[in-house]
Amino acid sequence: MEAMLIVIVAFLIFAGITLAKGIRIVPQGEEWIVERLGKYHSTLHPGLNVIVPYLDSIAYKLVTKDIILDVQEQEVITKDNAVILTNAIAFIKVTDPIKAVYGVVDFAEAIRNLIMTTLRSIVGEMYLDEALSNRDRIKARLRESISDEAIDWGLTVKSVEIQDIKPSPSMQKAMEMQAAAERERKAMVTKAEGEKQATILAAEARLEAAQRDATAQVTLAEASAEAIRRVTQAIGDHEGPMRYMLGEKYLMAMTKLAESPNAKTILIPGDLQETLRALLGRKG
Repeated sequence: MEAMLIVIVAFLIFAGITLAKGIRIVPQGEEWIVERLGKYHSTLHPGLNVIVPYLDSIAYKLVTKDIILDVQEQEVITKDNAVILTNAIAFIKVTDPIKAVYGVVDFAEAIRNLIMTTLRSIVGEMYLDEALSNRDRIKARLRESISDEAIDWGLTVKSVEIQDIKPSPSMQKAMEMQAAAERERKAMVTKAEGEKQATILAAEARLEAAQRDATAQVTLAEASAEAIRRVTQAIGDHEGPMRYMLGEKYLMAMTKLAESPNAKTILIPGDLQETLRALLGRKG
């Protein structure tokens, strides 16, 4: 009786284990790959599924939702030998679970390395300024380049985004030095241009002043000549008026000299009366 009870209990336990192995509930957003005796047999979709216990086994569990792959930062050399740092993020989806598990060992790592390699190749064909300012172009070429390989692995690349692309620290320092040198060069050019314009303006001012001085001297000379001509016409052959004018000017000059605050000593001719008579044309 006890032996029979043991057999029944063992049978129930075996039946429970067999039933548990035969019934599989697949969550939404996943697909499971079933192998029978080491060979692909079927794919289990979300919901309740039944497999043959002990013959069938769940070999792979795949997520069919969008997968986010973070592509690590790497150094890339541009066409003009500049070193930049860039990283990316990819959004992929498993569309063919069989190819995803049997076409490549690790599809996530394969896609990640493919993106890194393709990114180095694309940026390597660009100059530094072009690479830093053309993220959309790099993204489009990157997605186009990896799509065919991804299809062979049962994947769909929905999007590839360039997270960051920047010069390396050493390259950034060199660019800052270059920018500083360029600013200094422009400042020197501006200063030299200003000095040049100032020199030109000063020379033009001196030229204009000289021309005006010359014009003034010519005008004064013409005025003096005209005055002398008119005085000559007025005096004629008479010396009296001329002597009177000279005497008057002499007295005015002596008066101004005496009134000057800087005049300490005034020299007066000893024969002042004779001088005046001579200037006035009088005889003693």
